[in-house]
Amino acid sequence: MPGELLTASQAAQRLGVSASTFYDWLGQSDHGLLMIRGECVTVNYLQGGPKGQGRIRIEADEVQRLKELMRVRPQQPLLRRRPAPRTAYPGISVPLGTPPN
Repeated sequence: MPGELLTASQAAQRLGVSASTFYDWLGQSDHGLLMIRGECVTVNYLQGGPKGQGRIRIEADEVQRLKELMRVRPQQPLLRRRPAPRTAYPGISVPLGTPPN
């Protein structure tokens, strides 16, 4: 049994974007180009009409899935060791430092 069906404007409102942005996302999703937080996303939605030009409906669960993909989660920074000081450099064959007098 499908969940609650939302119109495009209702879905956009729940996602916190404009309706035109939501329609743009659907177009990008149709072509496999929609990226949310670096992840390729496909949006599952319904479109009625004899030639598929009718009103767009999307399930509330799908909108919730998109919201979760947009959620920012804090990440621990990678701890790095300081680089060791270099005593030799590639292509330099003389001792480093001040030349003797």
